[in-house]
Amino acid sequence: MALSPNIRGAVLMTAAMAGFSLNDALTKFLSLQMNFGQVMLLRGVFACALIGALAYHQGALRPWRILLKRSVALRVFGEIGGTTTFLASITHLPLANTSAIFQSLPLAITMGAALFFGERVGWRRWMAIAAGFVGVLIIVRPGVEGFNQFSVLALVSVAFCSVRDLATKRIPAEIPALFVTFLTTLVVTTVGGILVVPLGGWSPPSSSALGLLVLAAVLVLIGYQCVILALRAGDISAVAPFRY
Repeated sequence: MALSPNIRGAVLMTAAMAGFSLNDALTKFLSLQMNFGQVMLLRGVFACALIGALAYHQGALRPWRILLKRSVALRVFGEIGGTTTFLASITHLPLANTSAIFQSLPLAITMGAALFFGERVGWRRWMAIAAGFVGVLIIVRPGVEGFNQFSVLALVSVAFCSVRDLATKRIPAEIPALFVTFLTTLVVTTVGGILVVPLGGWSPPSSSALGLLVLAAVLVLIGYQCVILALRAGDISAVAPFRY
């Protein structure tokens, strides 16, 4: 039996969040050995190789000028800002606290979908999002002692990611999701390379760290691809609660 667009989007969003959650834990661990710019760079190099090869194999590569399309450019801009501020936040905050703040994202993008796209958001969807948010707070139990100026970075990351997800919904269907993933990863990787020196310079990674970075790259590929497909498949307000 074929799944409805919203159910398909919910399944894809769940898979995306599993990938991102594991990636966040790995990134938090790796930030003890190197600055987050280096994590972005090395993880991105491996991810670009994987995604580029897959896009080439599936015939999903397109002209680079697609990056100039407003919706694609906004998505990439949101991803750069969201990734940079989120990694800066988890480097200096307990992961539970950053996660708790970041779980306001479904609320933000649902509100954005209602305001900018005219989506009808019923009370059941608002209740689902609110219940999910409360559930996350109960599970992670963030402590007030862990909140500091870096908590603001987590909030800024939410704003950037809201722009990213809302823009994703407006990317033309003829542009393959895999190519959007490749463009996003390539630009974020470049930004990571630029940040390495200002954040403290290069630290030679251990062989175990390189292995974890490869795993993180695979998880990023799963997360990016699934979240793009999820947002394209269903209503944002229906898919958003499944970030929890």
